[in-house]
Amino acid sequence: SHPRITKAVIPAAGLGTRFLPATKATPKEMLPVVDKPAIQYVVEEAVSAGLDDVLMITGRNKRPLEDHFDRNYELESALQKKGDASRLAKVQESSDLATMHYVRQGDPRGLGHAVLCAAPHVGHEPFAVLLGDDLIDPRDPLLARMVEVQERHGGSVIALMEVAPEQIHLYGCAAVETTGQDDLVKVTGLVEKPDAADAPSRYAVIGRYVLDPHVFDILRKTEPGRGGEIQLTDALQQLAADEKVGGPVHGVVFQGRRYDTGDRGDYLRAIVRLACEREDLGPDFRTWLRSYVTEEMQES
Repeated sequence: SHPRITKAVIPAAGLGTRFLPATKATPKEMLPVVDKPAIQYVVEEAVSAGLDDVLMITGRNKRPLEDHFDRNYELESALQKKGDASRLAKVQESSDLATMHYVRQGDPRGLGHAVLCAAPHVGHEPFAVLLGDDLIDPRDPLLARMVEVQERHGGSVIALMEVAPEQIHLYGCAAVETTGQDDLVKVTGLVEKPDAADAPSRYAVIGRYVLDPHVFDILRKTEPGRGGEIQLTDALQQLAADEKVGGPVHGVVFQGRRYDTGDRGDYLRAIVRLACEREDLGPDFRTWLRSYVTEEMQES
């Protein structure tokens, strides 16, 4: 038995250059996925896993993130006067989700540095890290499973997903050993974005981590790596190489529904998939989508 995890860290200091010009004045985390900003899905996931203390690592021009999770009394008052209880509940939902905290990263020195910015808030407790580009379907409770593994085995836990060899260069890649459980492996090494020929497996690291606080000590000493940034993967590699430092590193192999909003094409596909599955939008939207695709195929 290990300490219960209550804190989640969400790095959100990136510039979102792949979505310019939309992100010139709007944080990419605030771009809507159907009718909610992407960042709200991530906070909801943390809360559903029992992590209601959320620290967001932000930067310049990220004030709308704080405003979104704060109260908007003028809007709430206007909706109350109209008697629009449904929209009022949606507005209040984001401000009632969790206890939110914010700290600025300052220099954009990589994911490892962003996580290190959380050290004063996290202290000596294990904690979760959720990256906003990966949206995990709430019907597939990946983070809750990772928390369960960490509380049972200690150490750190990373989320893994099997990908095609030609895609592995886009991810951190894990060398693993089996554990006797289908969805759980022991991580023995990590490589950041390897060529397919050099990859130790087809297990890619996706944007969910449950970390032992010893990772902070390693990150403080980690030199800039790939891309001149302080890589979280490099620190996790050290943890995996020596269990005496911060316990073992396990990987939860995820086979559920993941929506990648990291680039424009995947962002659009995520919106379509989520819209199709909505009870209020799905039936009409699917009908239109079938008609549109049929017409396009006939014309081509």
